[in-house]
Amino acid sequence: MAVRKIKPVSPGQRHKVISAFDSITASTPEKSLLEPLRKSGGRNNQGRMTMRYIGGGHKQKYRIIDFKRNKDGVSAIVDSIQYDPNRTANIALLVYEYSEKRYILAPNGLQVGQKVLSGSGIDPEIGNSLPLAEIPLGTLVHNIELHPGQGGIMARSAGSHAQLTSREGRYVTLKLPSGETRMVLVTCRATVGIVGNTDHNLEKSGKAGRSRWLGRRPRVRGVAMNPVDHPMGGGEGRASGGHPRSRKGLLAKGFKTRAPKKASNRYIVERRKK
Repeated sequence: MAVRKIKPVSPGQRHKVISAFDSITASTPEKSLLEPLRKSGGRNNQGRMTMRYIGGGHKQKYRIIDFKRNKDGVSAIVDSIQYDPNRTANIALLVYEYSEKRYILAPNGLQVGQKVLSGSGIDPEIGNSLPLAEIPLGTLVHNIELHPGQGGIMARSAGSHAQLTSREGRYVTLKLPSGETRMVLVTCRATVGIVGNTDHNLEKSGKAGRSRWLGRRPRVRGVAMNPVDHPMGGGEGRASGGHPRSRKGLLAKGFKTRAPKKASNRYIVERRKK
């Protein structure tokens, strides 16, 4: 999917780079796959603000996505590629043989009218979901499960993918988008291909109001606060704030916070690079 640069007819348009939406084929979502999405404004059930910098934004409906891909052996036709306001990736509407409809993440190269399948014993083609045991080595995959039947939870954002590097016994080794190399059970499923909308990282909002439409309020820097509010606050004049650290005092810039005896350490072959 390409991006287009807007002519600088106003200060807000000057640096704006948005998606051309050339791969989108339908503008109205499937009504049966929508759910209401209530805004919290960063408040919990007591009305207290627990997450700062959240609130406002355009009203949205949640699109129910099939991350499990558990309709095995039944072919589906790609009806349309649609925009999803809840994620960076685009979504594809599938129509199964018995008129059931489901949304999936739209991989790069998926075309309207294409047939997709899920389950064992199928070809590892773009959009097909199958166990990692049956995917050839070197294949790029997305929407990867960590536990069989859980539904895909890794490599789901626009342009992301993991690569199958090796297979040994009950586990396959995957190179994840973060750079981490990790072992995953061969019975877990993944979808073949790269997540679509690969040019999403080139987009620029152009103005502060665009962030507000997304429900993101302005973030206050720690050095601009008072000492009572942040470890980096206060000082005479413009102070640097010292070593960068979080509001709770944890050092930023590479300080390791992972538990040294975490159970999943045995599955991580190589930690991600900085």
